[in-house]
Amino acid sequence: MNTQKLLGIEFFLLFFLLPISLIMPYNPWVKFGLIIGGFIYMIFILLRKTKVRFRIKQRIAWKTFWKRILLSFFIIAIVTATYVYIVDANKLFCVPRTNTRLWVRILFVYTFLSVWPQEIIYRTFFFERYGHLFKNERLAIIINAVVFSLAHVLLQSTLVIVLTFIGGLLFGYTYVKARSTTLVSIEHALYGNWLFTVGMGGMLAFPGMGAC
Repeated sequence: MNTQKLLGIEFFLLFFLLPISLIMPYNPWVKFGLIIGGFIYMIFILLRKTKVRFRIKQRIAWKTFWKRILLSFFIIAIVTATYVYIVDANKLFCVPRTNTRLWVRILFVYTFLSVWPQEIIYRTFFFERYGHLFKNERLAIIINAVVFSLAHVLLQSTLVIVLTFIGGLLFGYTYVKARSTTLVSIEHALYGNWLFTVGMGGMLAFPGMGAC
């Protein structure tokens, strides 16, 4: 069996079969073990096979990055704040209004314990390991967005699937253009933390939303 077929099987197992299996009723500890095992495997492959090194690049186009990200963030902020206000105005900025300490803690934990591992898996590993399997970058970004949204199927929310697909397109584009886990993690953290802040954290399983 040639290398491309082996990579295709690996891709299917890690990015389709594993996330879909998480919605099936079996031991949660087994699920946790599969997730951790998969993550360790990806880190090993990145370090040993793809020659990726986890350090901030010396030359990053910060000005260009912030121009694009802040424009996208402004649009996302307006749309999501309007959505929350229309659906349930009481949830608008609920957590920072009612529990500032929890809000700050969640922002920190989410950024470093959720965003960074997700970007290692769904951008760095995905594009460095499988990018060459697709005929062009546009197709790779679309497929990346599909598998990223599939990773959130456990939450069983159509809105979450749609939002994570859009996020996957944005994050995939950033990684393809910059090849920087740092930049795409900043972008992901900015949007994700905003959704929690504005009052949409409940649908993304953020803690602390029950009181809102």
